[in-house]
Amino acid sequence: MLPATFKLCAGISYRHMRNMTGLRRNAMVAIHHELSRLSGPGPSNWISQARRRNSFLSSRIEEDAHSEEEMSYVKQGENALQRAIGILSEQDGWTIETVAPNGDKVLSKVLPDVGKVFKLEVVLEQHPDNLYEELVGNMEQMGEWNPNVKEVKILQKIGKDTMVTHEVSAETPGNLVGPRDFVSVRCAKRRGSTCFLAGMSTQHPKMPEQKGVVRAENGPTCIVMKHCADDPNKTKFTWLLSLDLKGWIPKTIINKVLSQTQVDFANHLRQRMADNVSMGMAPAC
Repeated sequence: MLPATFKLCAGISYRHMRNMTGLRRNAMVAIHHELSRLSGPGPSNWISQARRRNSFLSSRIEEDAHSEEEMSYVKQGENALQRAIGILSEQDGWTIETVAPNGDKVLSKVLPDVGKVFKLEVVLEQHPDNLYEELVGNMEQMGEWNPNVKEVKILQKIGKDTMVTHEVSAETPGNLVGPRDFVSVRCAKRRGSTCFLAGMSTQHPKMPEQKGVVRAENGPTCIVMKHCADDPNKTKFTWLLSLDLKGWIPKTIINKVLSQTQVDFANHLRQRMADNVSMGMAPAC
């Protein structure tokens, strides 16, 4: 059986055979079966190494399964995440925009290649997993609890980490800024106890520019959620925001609108999570 398995593996090394999805899947099943049979109850070092290589091969096969267009979105999302983490890791140069009575804080800085970016820093009395589920798993429900958002729609999912979305924002009070829409690629990652949701503007054939709505641009943006050092059931929540709202809007208005949008978002998210807890505790009829 083992020689046949490696012949099968050798076959998928040829480009024309790598495109045969069923063959690739059969090869991986065969490899896993043989490694499990040979390892017995106490796998040796070379078996462990082979399994690690098998895991790497599995990820390569998953990558090969995506089309060029899909891989383009994956790379855009990962690039947005890397750029955002780079910006957030630089602690110098931030200026305080506003501090709410509850301690929520918005800071900003101007970057040569991006423009002005805003950073929300808050502490939420929620576990990061619950926030991640709400913001990623229930993303399309955001319009139900955030009045600054009319709609969020997932246009396409690529693998488990990447998606392309269409968002429509509501007009601001006094209609200082009218409705905007965005098409974004989003990259959702978990690294240990830290959760990331990064994004940037992209284009998608399902959502060309809409008549009567200004197509704005965003990115890199990123939400980072991690445990508070003193309480694992609380989350240090950081949101990097970079937007180009387009149109003829004075910068003073843009700065005010974006910083207030972040403060409002934190309050709406708190209320949403509190409502979720209340609904979960409600007795069944």
